Amino acid sequence: MHRSDFPILAREVYGKPLVYLDNAATTQKPRAVVDAIAAEYYNTNANVHRGVHFLSQQATELHEAARERVRRFIHAAETAEIVFTRGTTESLNLVAYSYGEAFLKSGDEVILSVMEHHSNIVPWQMLRERKGIVLRVIPMDDDGNLDLEAYERLFSPRTRLVCVAHVSNVLGTVNPIARLCAIAHSHGAHFLADGAQSVPHFAVDVQALGVDFLTFSGHKMYGPTGIGVLYGRRELLEKMPPYQGGGEMIKRVSFEKTTYEDLPYKFEAGTPDYVGSNALAAAIDYIEGIRRDVISAHERELLHYATEQMLQIPGLHIYGRAAEKDAVISFNIEGIHHLDLGTLLDRLGIAIRTGHHCAQPLMDRCGTEGMARASFALYNTREEVDTFVEALQRVRRMF
Repeated sequence: MHRSDFPILAREVYGKPLVYLDNAATTQKPRAVVDAIAAEYYNTNANVHRGVHFLSQQATELHEAARERVRRFIHAAETAEIVFTRGTTESLNLVAYSYGEAFLKSGDEVILSVMEHHSNIVPWQMLRERKGIVLRVIPMDDDGNLDLEAYERLFSPRTRLVCVAHVSNVLGTVNPIARLCAIAHSHGAHFLADGAQSVPHFAVDVQALGVDFLTFSGHKMYGPTGIGVLYGRRELLEKMPPYQGGGEMIKRVSFEKTTYEDLPYKFEAGTPDYVGSNALAAAIDYIEGIRRDVISAHERELLHYATEQMLQIPGLHIYGRAAEKDAVISFNIEGIHHLDLGTLLDRLGIAIRTGHHCAQPLMDRCGTEGMARASFALYNTREEVDTFVEALQRVRRMF
Protein backbone atom coordinates (compact mmCIF):
# COMPACT_ATOMS: atom_id res chain seq x y z
CA MET A 1 0.00 0.00 0.00
CA HIS A 2 1.27 3.45 -0.91
CA ARG A 3 -0.38 6.64 0.32
CA SER A 4 0.11 7.85 -3.26
CA ASP A 5 -2.67 5.39 -4.21
CA PHE A 6 -4.99 7.94 -2.55
CA PRO A 7 -4.45 11.29 -4.34
CA ILE A 8 -6.66 13.24 -1.91
CA LEU A 9 -4.19 12.57 0.93
CA ALA A 10 -1.70 14.90 -0.78
CA ARG A 11 -4.12 17.84 -0.40
CA GLU A 12 -3.59 20.77 1.89
CA VAL A 13 -6.37 22.25 4.04
CA TYR A 14 -5.92 25.88 5.16
CA GLY A 15 -2.27 25.55 4.10
CA LYS A 16 -1.69 22.49 6.29
CA PRO A 17 -1.21 18.89 5.11
CA LEU A 18 -4.51 17.00 5.34
CA VAL A 19 -4.73 14.55 8.24
CA TYR A 20 -7.88 12.57 7.53
CA LEU A 21 -9.23 10.89 10.68
CA ASP A 22 -12.91 10.57 9.76
CA ASN A 23 -12.75 7.08 8.30
CA ALA A 24 -15.69 5.66 10.26
CA ALA A 25 -17.87 8.15 8.35
CA THR A 26 -16.35 7.38 4.95
CA THR A 27 -12.97 6.28 3.64
CA GLN A 28 -10.95 7.82 0.83
CA LYS A 29 -10.74 5.98 -2.49
CA PRO A 30 -7.64 4.52 -4.14
CA ARG A 31 -6.91 5.13 -7.82
CA ALA A 32 -7.83 1.51 -8.61
CA VAL A 33 -11.46 2.17 -7.55
CA VAL A 34 -11.83 5.48 -9.38
CA ASP A 35 -10.14 3.96 -12.46
CA ALA A 36 -12.64 1.07 -12.40
CA ILE A 37 -15.52 3.59 -12.44
CA ALA A 38 -14.00 5.58 -15.32
CA ALA A 39 -13.11 2.46 -17.31
CA GLU A 40 -16.64 1.09 -17.12
CA TYR A 41 -18.32 4.35 -18.11
CA TYR A 42 -15.89 4.85 -20.99
CA ASN A 43 -15.75 1.26 -22.26
CA THR A 44 -18.56 -0.99 -20.98
CA ASN A 45 -21.53 1.19 -20.08
CA ALA A 46 -24.86 -0.53 -20.86
CA ASN A 47 -27.84 -1.64 -18.83
CA VAL A 48 -27.42 -5.11 -17.39
CA HIS A 49 -29.33 -8.41 -17.54
CA ARG A 50 -31.82 -7.56 -20.28
CA GLY A 51 -29.66 -6.65 -23.27
CA VAL A 52 -28.61 -9.07 -26.01
CA HIS A 53 -25.93 -6.72 -27.36
CA PHE A 54 -22.22 -6.98 -26.62
CA LEU A 55 -21.87 -4.07 -24.15
CA SER A 56 -24.86 -5.23 -22.08
CA GLN A 57 -23.42 -8.74 -21.91
CA GLN A 58 -20.06 -7.37 -20.78
CA ALA A 59 -21.59 -5.07 -18.15
CA THR A 60 -23.71 -7.97 -16.86
CA GLU A 61 -20.63 -10.18 -16.56
CA LEU A 62 -18.82 -7.49 -14.53
CA HIS A 63 -21.84 -6.95 -12.27
CA GLU A 64 -22.30 -10.66 -11.54
CA ALA A 65 -18.54 -11.17 -11.14
CA ALA A 66 -18.70 -8.45 -8.47
CA ARG A 67 -21.47 -10.37 -6.69
CA GLU A 68 -19.24 -13.47 -6.64
CA ARG A 69 -16.33 -11.30 -5.44
CA VAL A 70 -18.45 -10.12 -2.48
CA ARG A 71 -19.59 -13.69 -1.79
CA ARG A 72 -15.98 -14.87 -1.47
CA PHE A 73 -15.02 -11.82 0.61
CA ILE A 74 -17.57 -12.61 3.37
CA HIS A 75 -17.63 -16.39 2.69
CA ALA A 76 -21.34 -16.70 1.91
CA ALA A 77 -22.53 -20.09 0.70
CA GLU A 78 -23.81 -18.85 -2.69
CA THR A 79 -24.18 -15.69 -4.77
CA ALA A 80 -27.99 -15.89 -4.45
CA GLU A 81 -27.47 -14.73 -0.83
CA ILE A 82 -25.77 -11.46 -1.92
CA VAL A 83 -28.21 -8.59 -2.51
CA PHE A 84 -26.86 -5.26 -3.76
CA THR A 85 -28.38 -2.20 -2.05
CA ARG A 86 -27.47 1.49 -1.71
CA GLY A 87 -25.69 0.82 1.58
CA THR A 88 -26.07 -0.42 5.16
CA THR A 89 -29.06 1.83 5.82
CA GLU A 90 -31.04 0.51 2.86
CA SER A 91 -30.04 -3.07 3.74
CA LEU A 92 -31.38 -2.62 7.27
CA ASN A 93 -34.59 -1.02 6.01
CA LEU A 94 -35.02 -3.89 3.56
CA VAL A 95 -34.82 -6.46 6.37
CA ALA A 96 -37.06 -4.44 8.70
CA TYR A 97 -39.73 -4.08 6.04
CA SER A 98 -39.53 -7.43 4.29
CA TYR A 99 -38.67 -9.70 7.24
CA GLY A 100 -41.19 -7.69 9.26
CA GLU A 101 -43.93 -8.40 6.72
CA ALA A 102 -43.07 -12.10 6.48
CA PHE A 103 -42.31 -13.06 10.06
CA LEU A 104 -43.47 -10.48 12.61
CA LYS A 105 -46.85 -9.70 14.10
CA SER A 106 -48.15 -7.57 16.97
CA GLY A 107 -46.45 -8.44 20.26
CA ASP A 108 -43.41 -10.10 18.67
CA GLU A 109 -40.09 -8.90 20.04
CA VAL A 110 -36.90 -7.59 18.44
CA ILE A 111 -33.73 -7.14 20.51
CA LEU A 112 -31.34 -4.26 19.74
CA SER A 113 -28.35 -2.94 21.71
CA VAL A 114 -27.84 0.43 23.38
CA MET A 115 -24.91 1.14 21.03
CA GLU A 116 -26.80 0.85 17.73
CA HIS A 117 -26.52 3.43 14.96
CA HIS A 118 -29.81 5.18 14.18
CA SER A 119 -30.07 3.14 10.97
CA ASN A 120 -30.44 0.02 13.13
CA ILE A 121 -32.99 1.67 15.45
CA VAL A 122 -35.36 3.83 13.39
CA PRO A 123 -36.46 1.15 10.84
CA TRP A 124 -37.50 -1.08 13.77
CA GLN A 125 -39.38 1.80 15.39
CA MET A 126 -41.18 2.36 12.10
CA LEU A 127 -42.04 -1.35 12.05
CA ARG A 128 -43.31 -0.99 15.64
CA GLU A 129 -45.67 1.74 14.42
CA ARG A 130 -46.88 -0.42 11.53
CA LYS A 131 -47.09 -3.77 13.28
CA GLY A 132 -47.07 -3.28 17.05
CA ILE A 133 -43.82 -5.17 17.69
CA VAL A 134 -41.91 -4.72 20.97
CA LEU A 135 -38.28 -3.50 21.10
CA ARG A 136 -35.91 -4.66 23.83
CA VAL A 137 -32.46 -3.16 24.42
CA ILE A 138 -29.23 -4.84 25.57
CA PRO A 139 -27.48 -2.60 28.14
CA MET A 140 -23.71 -2.14 28.46
CA ASP A 141 -21.16 -1.50 31.20
CA ASP A 142 -19.15 1.70 31.59
CA ASP A 143 -16.28 0.34 29.46
CA GLY A 144 -18.62 -0.24 26.52
CA ASN A 145 -19.06 -4.03 26.80
CA LEU A 146 -22.55 -5.43 26.23
CA ASP A 147 -24.03 -7.10 29.32
CA LEU A 148 -24.39 -10.71 28.19
CA GLU A 149 -26.28 -11.83 31.29
CA ALA A 150 -28.83 -9.07 30.77
CA TYR A 151 -28.96 -10.09 27.08
CA GLU A 152 -29.95 -13.65 28.01
CA ARG A 153 -32.72 -12.33 30.26
CA LEU A 154 -34.26 -10.27 27.42
CA PHE A 155 -35.42 -13.37 25.53
CA SER A 156 -39.00 -14.56 25.71
CA PRO A 157 -41.12 -16.95 23.65
CA ARG A 158 -42.02 -13.91 21.49
CA THR A 159 -38.40 -12.99 20.57
CA ARG A 160 -38.01 -13.28 16.80
CA LEU A 161 -34.90 -11.31 15.86
CA VAL A 162 -31.72 -9.81 17.34
CA CYS A 163 -29.95 -6.91 15.55
CA VAL A 164 -26.53 -5.83 16.83
CA ALA A 165 -23.61 -3.81 15.47
CA HIS A 166 -20.51 -5.95 14.94
CA VAL A 167 -18.39 -2.88 15.84
CA SER A 168 -19.72 0.27 17.52
CA ASN A 169 -19.15 3.35 15.35
CA VAL A 170 -18.70 5.39 18.56
CA LEU A 171 -17.00 3.16 21.11
CA GLY A 172 -15.09 0.87 18.76
CA THR A 173 -16.30 -2.10 20.81
CA VAL A 174 -16.04 -5.35 18.85
CA ASN A 175 -19.11 -7.28 19.94
CA PRO A 176 -18.87 -11.10 20.30
CA ILE A 177 -21.19 -11.76 17.36
CA ALA A 178 -20.70 -15.54 17.15
CA ARG A 179 -21.63 -15.89 20.82
CA LEU A 180 -24.56 -13.46 20.65
CA CYS A 181 -25.80 -15.25 17.54
CA ALA A 182 -25.56 -18.71 19.13
CA ILE A 183 -27.58 -17.48 22.13
CA ALA A 184 -30.25 -16.04 19.80
CA HIS A 185 -30.47 -19.29 17.85
CA SER A 186 -30.79 -21.30 21.07
CA HIS A 187 -33.94 -19.25 21.75
CA GLY A 188 -35.26 -19.80 18.21
CA ALA A 189 -34.56 -16.23 17.10
CA HIS A 190 -32.77 -15.03 13.96
CA PHE A 191 -29.71 -12.76 14.08
CA LEU A 192 -28.66 -9.70 12.06
CA ALA A 193 -25.17 -8.20 12.34
CA ASP A 194 -24.56 -4.61 11.20
CA GLY A 195 -21.11 -4.96 9.63
CA ALA A 196 -20.66 -1.35 8.48
CA GLN A 197 -17.71 -0.87 10.86
CA SER A 198 -16.32 -4.42 10.84
CA VAL A 199 -16.17 -5.56 7.20
CA PRO A 200 -13.71 -2.76 6.21
CA HIS A 201 -11.31 -3.55 9.06
CA PHE A 202 -10.94 -7.31 9.56
CA ALA A 203 -12.03 -10.62 8.05
CA VAL A 204 -15.75 -11.34 8.48
CA ASP A 205 -16.97 -14.87 7.70
CA VAL A 206 -20.77 -15.08 7.76
CA GLN A 207 -20.79 -18.88 7.96
CA ALA A 208 -18.30 -19.00 10.85
CA LEU A 209 -20.25 -16.30 12.73
CA GLY A 210 -23.53 -18.12 12.04
CA VAL A 211 -25.46 -14.89 11.31
CA ASP A 212 -28.70 -14.92 9.33
CA PHE A 213 -28.14 -11.41 7.93
CA LEU A 214 -25.13 -9.10 7.50
CA THR A 215 -25.22 -5.51 6.20
CA PHE A 216 -22.37 -3.27 5.04
CA SER A 217 -21.51 -0.28 2.81
CA GLY A 218 -19.03 0.17 -0.02
CA HIS A 219 -18.03 3.73 0.87
CA LYS A 220 -16.65 2.74 4.29
CA MET A 221 -14.34 0.16 2.66
CA TYR A 222 -12.55 2.29 0.03
CA GLY A 223 -15.37 1.73 -2.48
CA PRO A 224 -17.82 4.18 -4.04
CA THR A 225 -20.84 5.76 -2.36
CA GLY A 226 -24.32 4.45 -3.13
CA ILE A 227 -23.49 0.73 -3.16
CA GLY A 228 -23.89 -1.70 -0.28
CA VAL A 229 -24.70 -5.29 0.50
CA LEU A 230 -27.28 -7.33 2.31
CA TYR A 231 -26.24 -10.90 2.96
CA GLY A 232 -29.12 -13.14 3.96
CA ARG A 233 -29.46 -16.89 4.30
CA ARG A 234 -31.31 -18.28 1.28
CA GLU A 235 -34.08 -19.98 3.25
CA LEU A 236 -35.01 -16.65 4.89
CA LEU A 237 -34.68 -14.50 1.76
CA GLU A 238 -36.90 -16.91 -0.17
CA LYS A 239 -39.72 -16.45 2.38
CA MET A 240 -39.39 -12.64 2.46
CA PRO A 241 -41.50 -10.52 0.08
CA PRO A 242 -39.86 -7.96 -2.26
CA TYR A 243 -39.01 -4.63 -0.68
CA GLN A 244 -39.69 -2.60 -3.84
CA GLY A 245 -41.44 -3.33 -7.13
CA GLY A 246 -40.47 -2.51 -10.70
CA GLY A 247 -38.19 -3.78 -13.43
CA GLU A 248 -35.46 -6.39 -12.85
CA MET A 249 -37.29 -8.04 -9.93
CA ILE A 250 -40.03 -9.72 -12.00
CA LYS A 251 -40.43 -12.84 -14.15
CA ARG A 252 -43.86 -12.08 -15.65
CA VAL A 253 -46.18 -9.10 -15.22
CA SER A 254 -49.84 -8.89 -16.12
CA PHE A 255 -52.50 -6.64 -14.62
CA GLU A 256 -53.98 -9.72 -12.95
CA LYS A 257 -50.82 -11.22 -11.44
CA THR A 258 -47.06 -10.68 -11.24
CA THR A 259 -44.53 -13.43 -10.52
CA TYR A 260 -41.26 -12.36 -8.92
CA GLU A 261 -37.73 -13.11 -10.03
CA ASP A 262 -35.50 -15.65 -8.23
CA LEU A 263 -32.94 -14.61 -5.61
CA PRO A 264 -31.19 -12.25 -5.37
CA TYR A 265 -32.95 -10.25 -8.13
CA LYS A 266 -36.29 -10.31 -6.28
CA PHE A 267 -34.80 -7.60 -4.01
CA GLU A 268 -33.10 -5.53 -6.72
CA ALA A 269 -35.83 -3.46 -8.37
CA GLY A 270 -34.81 -1.16 -11.20
CA THR A 271 -31.46 -0.65 -12.87
CA PRO A 272 -28.80 -1.65 -10.34
CA ASP A 273 -25.65 0.37 -9.69
CA TYR A 274 -23.65 -1.94 -11.94
CA VAL A 275 -20.77 0.56 -12.09
CA GLY A 276 -20.72 0.77 -8.30
CA SER A 277 -20.74 -3.01 -7.89
CA ASN A 278 -17.72 -3.34 -10.19
CA ALA A 279 -15.91 -0.55 -8.31
CA LEU A 280 -16.76 -2.30 -5.01
CA ALA A 281 -15.09 -5.43 -6.40
CA ALA A 282 -12.03 -3.28 -7.19
CA ALA A 283 -12.03 -2.04 -3.58
CA ILE A 284 -12.17 -5.65 -2.33
CA ASP A 285 -9.25 -6.54 -4.62
CA TYR A 286 -7.33 -3.58 -3.16
CA ILE A 287 -8.05 -4.64 0.44
CA GLU A 288 -7.11 -8.25 -0.23
CA GLY A 289 -3.98 -7.16 -2.08
CA ILE A 290 -2.76 -5.66 1.19
CA ARG A 291 -4.34 -8.48 3.27
CA ARG A 292 -6.96 -7.93 5.94
CA ASP A 293 -4.77 -9.21 8.78
CA VAL A 294 -2.11 -6.63 7.85
CA ILE A 295 -4.70 -3.82 7.73
CA SER A 296 -6.19 -4.87 11.07
CA ALA A 297 -2.79 -5.08 12.79
CA HIS A 298 -1.77 -1.65 11.44
CA GLU A 299 -5.01 0.04 12.51
CA ARG A 300 -4.95 -1.49 15.98
CA GLU A 301 -1.34 -0.43 16.43
CA LEU A 302 -2.40 3.14 15.59
CA LEU A 303 -5.36 2.80 17.97
CA HIS A 304 -3.13 1.78 20.89
CA TYR A 305 -0.47 4.37 20.06
CA ALA A 306 -3.04 7.19 19.84
CA THR A 307 -4.86 6.06 23.00
CA GLU A 308 -1.62 6.09 25.04
CA GLN A 309 -0.72 9.57 23.78
CA MET A 310 -4.19 11.03 24.30
CA LEU A 311 -4.47 9.75 27.87
CA GLN A 312 -1.47 11.98 28.74
CA ILE A 313 -3.59 15.06 28.01
CA PRO A 314 -5.17 16.44 31.22
CA GLY A 315 -8.98 16.53 31.20
CA LEU A 316 -9.31 14.25 28.16
CA HIS A 317 -11.84 11.44 28.57
CA ILE A 318 -12.09 8.50 26.15
CA TYR A 319 -15.45 6.74 25.79
CA GLY A 320 -15.22 3.01 25.21
CA ARG A 321 -12.42 1.01 26.80
CA ALA A 322 -13.51 -2.51 25.86
CA ALA A 323 -10.72 -5.10 25.70
CA GLU A 324 -11.85 -5.98 22.17
CA LYS A 325 -11.82 -2.62 20.42
CA ASP A 326 -11.35 -1.46 16.83
CA ALA A 327 -9.89 1.66 15.22
CA VAL A 328 -12.17 4.36 16.69
CA ILE A 329 -11.51 6.80 19.55
CA SER A 330 -14.40 8.96 20.79
CA PHE A 331 -13.49 11.53 23.41
CA ASN A 332 -14.15 14.89 25.05
CA ILE A 333 -11.80 17.38 26.68
CA GLU A 334 -13.06 19.03 29.85
CA GLY A 335 -14.10 22.62 29.29
CA ILE A 336 -14.06 22.43 25.47
CA HIS A 337 -17.21 21.81 23.44
CA HIS A 338 -16.69 19.00 20.94
CA LEU A 339 -17.85 21.26 18.09
CA ASP A 340 -15.26 23.92 18.98
CA LEU A 341 -12.61 21.23 19.18
CA GLY A 342 -13.50 19.86 15.72
CA THR A 343 -13.60 23.35 14.20
CA LEU A 344 -10.19 24.34 15.59
CA LEU A 345 -8.58 21.04 14.54
CA ASP A 346 -9.96 21.60 11.05
CA ARG A 347 -8.06 24.91 10.84
CA LEU A 348 -4.93 22.83 11.53
CA GLY A 349 -5.72 20.48 8.64
CA ILE A 350 -7.10 17.67 10.80
CA ALA A 351 -10.46 16.12 9.86
CA ILE A 352 -12.34 14.46 12.72
CA ARG A 353 -16.06 13.95 13.36
CA THR A 354 -18.07 15.71 16.09
CA GLY A 355 -21.64 15.37 17.33
CA HIS A 356 -23.86 12.46 18.34
CA HIS A 357 -22.56 10.15 15.57
CA CYS A 358 -26.09 8.95 14.75
CA ALA A 359 -26.19 7.18 18.12
CA GLN A 360 -28.18 9.43 20.45
CA PRO A 361 -29.36 6.63 22.79
CA LEU A 362 -25.67 5.81 23.34
CA MET A 363 -24.90 9.50 24.01
CA ASP A 364 -27.65 9.45 26.66
CA ARG A 365 -26.10 6.34 28.20
CA CYS A 366 -22.69 8.06 28.29
CA GLY A 367 -24.19 11.22 29.78
CA THR A 368 -23.18 13.59 27.01
CA GLU A 369 -24.79 15.38 24.08
CA GLY A 370 -21.89 14.68 21.76
CA MET A 371 -18.26 13.66 21.36
CA ALA A 372 -15.27 14.18 19.13
CA ARG A 373 -14.21 11.08 17.18
CA ALA A 374 -10.99 10.09 15.47
CA SER A 375 -11.13 6.94 13.34
CA PHE A 376 -8.29 5.23 11.50
CA ALA A 377 -7.80 3.53 8.14
CA LEU A 378 -5.05 1.60 6.41
CA TYR A 379 -3.40 4.80 5.06
CA ASN A 380 -3.05 6.61 8.40
CA THR A 381 0.38 6.86 10.04
CA ARG A 382 2.03 7.30 13.44
CA GLU A 383 3.24 10.71 12.24
CA GLU A 384 -0.38 11.74 11.67
CA VAL A 385 -1.23 10.57 15.20
CA ASP A 386 1.61 12.74 16.54
CA THR A 387 0.29 15.73 14.57
CA PHE A 388 -3.22 15.08 15.90
CA VAL A 389 -2.11 14.80 19.54
CA GLU A 390 0.05 17.93 19.27
CA ALA A 391 -2.97 19.78 17.86
CA LEU A 392 -5.17 18.58 20.74
CA GLN A 393 -2.61 19.92 23.23
CA ARG A 394 -2.46 23.23 21.37
CA VAL A 395 -6.25 23.63 21.39
CA ARG A 396 -6.38 22.73 25.07
CA ARG A 397 -3.80 25.42 25.87
CA MET A 398 -5.95 27.97 24.01
CA PHE A 399 -8.82 27.26 26.39
